Amino acid sequence: MSDTNNSIQKELTLIGHLVELRDRILKCVVVLLIVFLGLVSFANDIYAYVAAPLVSVLPPDTSMIAIDPTSPFFTPFKLTFYATLFVCAPFILFQLWAFIAPGLYRNEKSLAIPLFVSSVFLFYAGMAFAYFVLFGIVFSFFISVAPEGIAVAPDIASYLNFVLKIFFAFGFAFEIPIAVFLFVWAGLIDVESLQSKRPYVVVGCFVIAMLLTPPDPFTQSLLAIPMWILFELGLYFGKYFLRKKEREQAQENNE
Repeated sequence: MSDTNNSIQKELTLIGHLVELRDRILKCVVVLLIVFLGLVSFANDIYAYVAAPLVSVLPPDTSMIAIDPTSPFFTPFKLTFYATLFVCAPFILFQLWAFIAPGLYRNEKSLAIPLFVSSVFLFYAGMAFAYFVLFGIVFSFFISVAPEGIAVAPDIASYLNFVLKIFFAFGFAFEIPIAVFLFVWAGLIDVESLQSKRPYVVVGCFVIAMLLTPPDPFTQSLLAIPMWILFELGLYFGKYFLRKKEREQAQENNE
């Protein structure tokens, strides 16, 4: 009889979790829809803002073009959809956090909240770095090396695909300190091992920068050096957390 009651309780608990998950997904969909409808009327303005770093360095009497007849409509529309995702990302992540938080221990909750806030901030910081620092240098370089007699008139759809890749690449690249901290916290990698591999990390940062940026040392350094600094930042907080954890364990043993 007790086994039957336990199975019924587990089933009810599972149904409750599924209902909660459905409600949170619906909230995310509703918020995405509201924000998208609010932004869609500014689709062309949003695209003009994103394209400004390229347009500002184009030769005189030159503009971007639309090769596909549907591009003038669908390209700003697509950008608005991604802009909606970027704007709503904190809300979506909060809903995910609220769903999994009841299953975490108190010390895990106290650690997860700063990680959540930091990861969102760092992702946006990576995008801002790409837009305000990298784009102007990269596009100036691309246009300056164009062969003589070639009119530089980028396609609006191709440009959007390029900048979205860069936004995501830099956004995730700026998550390095979070990744390093989580590896240290989970015990997958010890701090001393990471410190001994620092030269390889520096080389890896420049290799990644070489793949994501134009082939000139200055532009590559604009990505590689921040990645290295972010790695050191994650390493520092990992060491700090381990020392704090050791002190707490020592206090518990003394008590």
